[in-house]
Amino acid sequence: MNGYFRLVNQQGRSSLKLFPPTGKGKPVDVTDVVEYLTMKDYACDLPTLKRAVEGAQEQEQEISLGNETRLPERECYKLSVKPDKMQAYAKFYAASVDGEDMTFDEFLGDLEHRGIKSGVNQEAIKMFFARREYCEEILVAEGKEPVQGKNAYIEYKFNTDKSAKPTLNEDGSVDFFHLNILNHCNKGDVLAILHPAEPGTPGVNVFGEKIAPAEVRGETLKFGHNIELSKDKSMLTAMVDGHVELVEDSVFVSDELVVENVDTATGNIEYEGNVQINGNVATNFEVKAKGDIVVKGVVEGAKLTADGNIIIARGMNGMGRGVLKAGGNIVSKFLENVTAQAEGYVASESILHSKVTAGGEINVDGRRGFITGGRVAATGTINVKTLGSEMGADTIVEVGADPKVKERINQLQKQIMEDTKTLQTVQPVLISTKQKLAQGAKLSAEQIQYVQTLAATNQQKTQALAEANKELEVLQKQAGNPAEAVVRVKGEVYPGTRICIGDVSMVVQKTTHYCRFVRERGDVKMAPF
Repeated sequence: MNGYFRLVNQQGRSSLKLFPPTGKGKPVDVTDVVEYLTMKDYACDLPTLKRAVEGAQEQEQEISLGNETRLPERECYKLSVKPDKMQAYAKFYAASVDGEDMTFDEFLGDLEHRGIKSGVNQEAIKMFFARREYCEEILVAEGKEPVQGKNAYIEYKFNTDKSAKPTLNEDGSVDFFHLNILNHCNKGDVLAILHPAEPGTPGVNVFGEKIAPAEVRGETLKFGHNIELSKDKSMLTAMVDGHVELVEDSVFVSDELVVENVDTATGNIEYEGNVQINGNVATNFEVKAKGDIVVKGVVEGAKLTADGNIIIARGMNGMGRGVLKAGGNIVSKFLENVTAQAEGYVASESILHSKVTAGGEINVDGRRGFITGGRVAATGTINVKTLGSEMGADTIVEVGADPKVKERINQLQKQIMEDTKTLQTVQPVLISTKQKLAQGAKLSAEQIQYVQTLAATNQQKTQALAEANKELEVLQKQAGNPAEAVVRVKGEVYPGTRICIGDVSMVVQKTTHYCRFVRERGDVKMAPF
């Protein structure tokens, strides 16, 4: 049994007895004693009390509380409720000598009077009144936590991952005819199933107040043409053969536009879905698609723009005017004299005198696998077999920074420089004017208008500068991780090739085989593969 304490109230004298614990019980805590005496308005010398409490670990102690005659004290308790109102604890204190004990029913009535209505732990309370373990917190009431529900979710029956990559054959070439990038669907195919939300069950705290579960989020199936919604609005089914894709949470099925060639017979093409060209795309023509563009032949000096992927089975000779722009990936057998930009990755067997940028990685490691001339930039990794040229063609490869983010960073840095220069011109004039006014100088109407214009410019440029610095800080964190970026060369890298990783670069001085380039201690280093 725990140690405890009890008041002794006699005629003309009050004292406090402290009893040691028995068995494995806990000794009296001085904090409990001070709290009780304060509650009952008794004064006590603290050092004396501490010595008595320490002594009560082994044997009974008694200290004087004064010569005032006091009435006996009934058994009492301290009630504490957790901040979330889910648990209530009682700590009982013994009655004084000749004081009355509290009853079980009295305690229950007192709890109810204090508002404790729910989850009262009668078994624990009965156990206390059977044993009377003082100075021990007892869980006398516990609320019921709410049961949380489940949000609605949509199960898509097709691949929504747009980062799927083309298959490499055993000889290192790319299988352009079995890319597995497009999601084909047939009429009657189930495309998506809506699993409804499951509401939760309310809980209740010890005061009987209901606790609502978190609100569950519903979902709605969003879709375009060529799709049927079931009567209970829980399932989407394809109405035609075609391709299915997820665009901004909406399911689209497009019955693909198929043409033999893009030339004078078709003119430029602009289509809401996918476009398949069985032949070639002639010079100066343009193809735009909301989905993917697949060309089974060659592309000359044309412009192809797709919100999805661009796939060119036999390659592209851009003739210095060809442009590829893909919201997804670009896969082409070769790229020559082309400007190509992909939000995803770029895969090709060779890149020659082209400007190529990718939000992901660039792989040019097929059977031929060379990058010669031009500029090739990727946020992630560049893998290539042969880099540069024996003829010394200017070749630049960059990794470790998102090309689009890098361009925006350059714009912001230029803006910050210009705004700072403007503020350095304006602010001294405003400060000088303020000093003159403080000295009692008078300004003409024209001067007042001029100062007001400068003040407006100062406010505008200060705000613009703050916003630009904030955006720059965010973009610099998004620009990529140069520490993880790498250029891998599985064959030769020739002298004159410039390797850029983040904001540092190096020029290769001699022909090297089978190596990789990494950023190390602020420099670009050549390392073993």
